[in-house]
Amino acid sequence: MIKAVIFDVDGTLVDSVDDHAKAWQETMKKYGKDIAFADVREQIGKGGDRFMPVFFSKEELDEFGDELEKERGELFQKQYLPNIKPFPKVRELFERICADDKKIALASSAVEKELEHFKELLNIKDLLEADTNADDAETSKPEPDIFLAAMKQLGHPKPEQVIVIGDTPYDEIAATKAGLKTIGFLSGGFPEDQLRGCIAIFKDPADLLARYDESPLAATVNT
Repeated sequence: MIKAVIFDVDGTLVDSVDDHAKAWQETMKKYGKDIAFADVREQIGKGGDRFMPVFFSKEELDEFGDELEKERGELFQKQYLPNIKPFPKVRELFERICADDKKIALASSAVEKELEHFKELLNIKDLLEADTNADDAETSKPEPDIFLAAMKQLGHPKPEQVIVIGDTPYDEIAATKAGLKTIGFLSGGFPEDQLRGCIAIFKDPADLLARYDESPLAATVNT
């Protein structure tokens, strides 16, 4: 039986994937890389340490990688973060999960300031058992560090008692490396065939809430 649920945030609980892609695209252009939006967006879900090497050489990153990532973060927080909207029914879904006596944790590659903003935006602080951000992981998704950090904060439950919910293939890959199963959301814009490693796929939080009793989260389902 599932005892804890670990949620990704960007693209899973808030509609922010396009905004992250635009911030990266705009910043990278200043550093000599005019990358198509679709190519940038396909990499969203990775942390900066895994994202930037896709487009820049080691020599380039040694020269200006830290500066680029800092500039991208400042642009995102100033221009995009204030306008990001939550997906519908997130709090109601969390309340349903808590009513099943399951713990909830967030596992996000966002920096602490962004994660705190999203927790306020979603009105879910009182429903969380734990949350992790970029500072809690030495290496970002698709490596498992952020999920392992969340498991630690949850008190080290058995992996078979935990489900991860995310919107990208990088969530599923990272969760699998941590020994965890994943529910996929289509809300981040990744096609269903890229989430084929997930044990179930839903449109978004509202869809999972509407079909909760038939989902792997339901109290009657052993996973």
